[in-house]
Amino acid sequence: MTATSSRPGALDAPPVTLRRVRLGAGGPLSNVRIANGLVNAVYPADAPNAHPGDRNIDLDGRTLLPGLWDAHLHIVQWAGARRRLDLSGAVSARAAAECARNRAAGMPPREMLIGYGYRDGLWPDQPHKDLLDALLLDRPTVLVSADLHTAWINSAGLALLGRADHPTGVLREEECLKATAQLPAVPQEVTDRWVLDACHAAAERGITGFLDFEFADNVTDWTRRAGAAAVPVRVAAAIYPEYLDAAIEAGLRTGDVLDALGGLLEAGPLKLFTDGSLNTRTAWCHDPYPGIASGRPESHGVARIAPEELQAVMRRAAAHGIEPAVHAIGDRANEVALDAFEAVRCRGRIEHAQLLTPKDVPRFGALGVTAGVQPTHAPDDRDIADRHWAGRTHRAFAYADLLAAGARLELGSDAPVAPLDPWLTIASAVTRTRDDRPSWHPEQRLPLVEALAGACRGRRLIRVGDRADLVVVDTDPLTADPHTLRRMPVHATMVAGAWTHVPD
Repeated sequence: MTATSSRPGALDAPPVTLRRVRLGAGGPLSNVRIANGLVNAVYPADAPNAHPGDRNIDLDGRTLLPGLWDAHLHIVQWAGARRRLDLSGAVSARAAAECARNRAAGMPPREMLIGYGYRDGLWPDQPHKDLLDALLLDRPTVLVSADLHTAWINSAGLALLGRADHPTGVLREEECLKATAQLPAVPQEVTDRWVLDACHAAAERGITGFLDFEFADNVTDWTRRAGAAAVPVRVAAAIYPEYLDAAIEAGLRTGDVLDALGGLLEAGPLKLFTDGSLNTRTAWCHDPYPGIASGRPESHGVARIAPEELQAVMRRAAAHGIEPAVHAIGDRANEVALDAFEAVRCRGRIEHAQLLTPKDVPRFGALGVTAGVQPTHAPDDRDIADRHWAGRTHRAFAYADLLAAGARLELGSDAPVAPLDPWLTIASAVTRTRDDRPSWHPEQRLPLVEALAGACRGRRLIRVGDRADLVVVDTDPLTADPHTLRRMPVHATMVAGAWTHVPD
């Protein structure tokens, strides 16, 4: 299968009728007409041909779904990670270092080695620059954790980044972000080409749009990419605090459709952070982490912003129509984020919402706060959570509880933390496992129809007048077993009435 070269959103695309397609999961066999970028008509498959001049495509009983969205990813990091050393299988710091040594053996001299994807929360040994130095003394090496909150760097890499005196080479949170921002830049045209390749790969899996939380000036970057090539997805471009003034001056409001990408680009929310992550043990929690003395400042995780400062920034953004998207993983962080939404009384999102107290679950629905969640994290982090959140995991990744309490759920991958594949996301939400083990806290599984809605930006039906952002799959998700659901065969993808992925 391959993507087409046509630019999505072109309203001069000729009308097409999709014949004999099931209208949604478990839906009736229907014909669906697409014209001017919209769903123009829906009628029974055995009805007379109402539009004889259309191009007709017989889909032979396949299932037509609303286009899939990834509600949280970092596209440049994902595009780069697809070409970097994958350390997700490393079971120890030594194993990760040996994997890096093996990769370095085939690289040009002095080229920096960058790896990603390790989870050290369960390692029997600790990462340290001395371990990397023993195996990669002269090779600048930077290894970034799966959660993007830790960078493990050897002495040669630290020297290049102006941190030669760092005692351990393990940089966390702000220190990590600053260090990774200093990594040797890939030429802009190369990065943009990698991003475009990643977007086409996403279209092949049924993605029609995503919310990009890349740590960058995203509106500017996507406007530039729009001028170079046809992008096969819609993009909501998140705004970071350092670009807030410019966004306000430009009159941007969350949800505004911009001219770039042929009208497929929209202004996203303002990204703010309250805490760190579970694997790094910097998620801000009410209870201390095991093995860390309760009197130490980091015993309960890391608070990355004072509550009063969070409220002030949210209030200023909301006054200009820019909704906040607040990163909160620990239960204390989520409480502070919800308190801020209650004080400011604005629309917005909490990203991750991984650990919640029972009293905070109903506040999402009551305050109208969207929970942007990443279901693949639950099976990926189950063992780490069992160790570091022992006794509390019944309220971790509590998607069913949130749904029952009236919260709006939007599903994403957090790529590169997890692969950019919506079917892995959906399957993880439905099964709460990714291997042969039983479901982890199965009471928090989502029904398939709810997982699909969460992966379609809330769209549940295909109706006349809707944007023709659609995906055709070979198997009805309602009848798919977990294995098939994870590897769902995608037949074709359409954005604004134009094919972005079609069979060869």
